[in-house]
Amino acid sequence: MAFSSGTGGLNSDINVTPMIDILLVLLITFMAITPVSPKGLDALVPQPPKKNTPDQPNDRTIVVSVTSRPGGGLPGYKINQDDVALADLEPRLTTIFATRAEKVMFIKGDANLNYAQVAQVIDLGHQAGVDNIGLITPKVEAGQ
Repeated sequence: MAFSSGTGGLNSDINVTPMIDILLVLLITFMAITPVSPKGLDALVPQPPKKNTPDQPNDRTIVVSVTSRPGGGLPGYKINQDDVALADLEPRLTTIFATRAEKVMFIKGDANLNYAQVAQVIDLGHQAGVDNIGLITPKVEAGQ
């Protein structure tokens, strides 16, 4: 930038000092902000069984079924094949998983249920100390 003295006329040179100040402030701001990657829930996708392996009954698998009632009433709950009331679901799961090393539970819900009813069972499973909770979909159940 040249210094002109004397004539007192208009100067057409642009003063870039304020622009450089703004640029430096923006540069420092964007350097200080680290990109925050979104963190969601870890999901383990169940894989269908291989075709060549024979089916082996597993008595250690816990499946909580949430069934809808006709007429839109409160849903019914089952642990494997035993009917359970919603109030008794968490204490029963706590006693089941108290002595287990593998704390894995599967949830099977009807197609016409509201997800909030299934999410409530997921929360009860976490409160009972279950580490991994999987959802059984119709495709996984059919082996596809």
